[in-house]
Amino acid sequence: MFEFGRDLRKLFEKARESDDLGWLELIGADLVAAEAQSLAIDAGRVSCAHPFDTWMRASALWREHARRTGRRTSLDRAAAAASDAARHTATPDQTAAAAIESGEIHLLRFDLFGGPEKLTAAVADVQSLTADRPATQSAAAALHARLTARRARLSGEAGPMLDAAALLDAALHGARGLPPTVGDDLRLDRAALGLEAGVARRDGRLLDQAGRDLRTLVESASPDYRPLTRARALALAGAGLMALARLAKNEAAAAQGRALYAAAAEQFTADHSPLDWVAVQLAPGDADTPLARLTE
Repeated sequence: MFEFGRDLRKLFEKARESDDLGWLELIGADLVAAEAQSLAIDAGRVSCAHPFDTWMRASALWREHARRTGRRTSLDRAAAAASDAARHTATPDQTAAAAIESGEIHLLRFDLFGGPEKLTAAVADVQSLTADRPATQSAAAALHARLTARRARLSGEAGPMLDAAALLDAALHGARGLPPTVGDDLRLDRAALGLEAGVARRDGRLLDQAGRDLRTLVESASPDYRPLTRARALALAGAGLMALARLAKNEAAAAQGRALYAAAAEQFTADHSPLDWVAVQLAPGDADTPLARLTE
């Protein structure tokens, strides 16, 4: 009567064709890697009907696996798949899309392993892109805003941070026609930037904006469908609250921050996203961890 296995396969087959990769949050890191490997094999076949699209999806999945596990090999496989996609472009927009995917890989490589030069190169590349489709233009603007925000946070200067916040605002407005995951990442980055700048400058307006962004993410990210996004928002809220608690020497606020971290840990298991799990488990116990590190 009930054929759950077949229904699950149908669900994943339908999801594989969608531009929204939010469904990946429903499966563990090992399954993400298996799916990425399967797509890479399909894309490499002579019989593959849509090699560009398949290589692009393989790259996105390897990138997601690297984001969760920190594995350099997965990030290298994502870069290789993006390079293969670039060799199968047929339109200027496909060329731009492949370059955007490459830029996303540079951004994640910086997040995982550092190296400001990666951000500089990626910003230069994305600024030189030309695209006809509004969706591709919006995706390029989103990447440019996120890269600029990383560079601004590195500088620690108020001017670049405020400029980056304005770019994130504009990119978030333009991302309405893109998959929800793009908007979620922009909102997380805007919240992280707002928390860091708000704490450093004692700016209540920036802190309030960060709080609104995180509240929106927590309320919109269902624990049944988007557990990792929800956990990241809760953890970032905890990081901000603990930073403020340290400034004010307020133990009650620090306890609330630790409670938010505990709530984040309840959203997923260690094998689902090892890196997120480590961050959630270790950060509350390190009172001296700077906010910049907590919000990464």
